[in-house]
Amino acid sequence: MEKHRIYTMSFASVYPHYIAKAEKKGRTKNEVDEVICWLTGYSQNALEAQLESRTDFETFFADAPKLNPARTLIKGLICGIRVEEIEDPLMREIRYLDKLVDELARGKAMDKILRQG
Repeated sequence: MEKHRIYTMSFASVYPHYIAKAEKKGRTKNEVDEVICWLTGYSQNALEAQLESRTDFETFFADAPKLNPARTLIKGLICGIRVEEIEDPLMREIRYLDKLVDELARGKAMDKILRQG
C-alpha cells in the first residue's frame, strides 16, 4: 500500500502554516511550539533540530521522545473526520496536532488545549 503523501512531507514545510494560522488569530509561535512539545515530548531545542533537519512527518512522530498519553483526550472534527475514529496511528497523530493548532487558533485557553483540567 502506498504511503499517504503527508507522511513523506517534511515537518518543516508545514510548520510555517501552523504558525501563520495561529498568528492570524492573535496567538504566538511560542504557543504553537508549546502544543507541539506537549504532544510529542520534544524539547524546544530538539524541535528546532527536527525542523532544521527537515525530518518528514513519519520520522518526526516515530522519533518523538514521549507522545503525551493525554493526547487520547483530543476529540472532535478535523477536516470533517473525527480524530478519535482515525484508524491509521500515524494519521491520528498528525490530526491530533492539526486539532491542537486549530484549537489554539480558535482562542481556546492553553490549559484546555493541553488537557489540564
